[in-house]
Amino acid sequence: MDILIQNQVPRDSGNLINDAVIKKFNADGFVILPDIIGNKNASELATRFEALFKGEFQTGLQPDEWNWRSDRDHPHDTRQICNGWKSDLLIAETVLNSTIAAACATLAGWPGARLAQDNLLWKPPNGKSIGFHQDASYTDWVVPAEMISCWISLDEASSDRGTVNYVRGSHLWTVSPPIEKFHAPNDPLMELEAAARCEGKIPELVPVEVSAGGGAIHHGGTWHGSLDEIEGKGRRSLVIHCISSDAHFHNQNIGQIYGRYRRAGTLQMDETFFPILWTKDGSRSTFINAYLLGGWGGV
Repeated sequence: MDILIQNQVPRDSGNLINDAVIKKFNADGFVILPDIIGNKNASELATRFEALFKGEFQTGLQPDEWNWRSDRDHPHDTRQICNGWKSDLLIAETVLNSTIAAACATLAGWPGARLAQDNLLWKPPNGKSIGFHQDASYTDWVVPAEMISCWISLDEASSDRGTVNYVRGSHLWTVSPPIEKFHAPNDPLMELEAAARCEGKIPELVPVEVSAGGGAIHHGGTWHGSLDEIEGKGRRSLVIHCISSDAHFHNQNIGQIYGRYRRAGTLQMDETFFPILWTKDGSRSTFINAYLLGGWGGV
């Protein structure tokens, strides 16, 4: 799968981010990219969602989080799977891509990027909102507690289709506690508005409106979320959450889900579960190529 990041040249050690993009990211806490993976690749990825949310996993391995079931949850709730890369090789091709990781690492100022997790998000027609939040509210189990994320729309994204909205400059605010309700809250802006009052700010929401294959990269402290889908078409997206290649587990704070991958007697992260996707010296986790070719049986 070819990965594109348009208008980000010149290339520098595999990095496609330029000075203007870095300046924009540092000022706003996000940067919108009109084309990250291309329309064709986005369409191919979108075709994988139906099977995954039915519980049909190509590799035979269930994802770490599978937060929407047709026989349990409201049909208008946004559907979410976390770490779909473990369950589907086409999803893995994008999630484990070094170009996207290099962009995230460069914007963060890290020596490299390690995958924390991915999100597959499917907002159905007339789908409900996702509460506005900061990713940094959920990363206290990692040292350094920093995250940079790449959000990729797999369908055309617009305000009427409930696209993601970022709050300009909010990465400079204090990190707030986790929000009360992530999926379909009664008031998706409640915690954002409370945080803005504490900061003495009026939040400026910026919708990401791009064609399929476009998206954005955002800072872990940036407030973001999405409003209701009113166009009646729905949309799908893929999010890649990166942490520093040097990241390790916190010695006291426990990740409720991903803390299960901490090995006894060490704070180091196992690359099988948190693969290194890119470093300045060109290295990445050695199992990735074999996995993409043959799944877990090929590793």
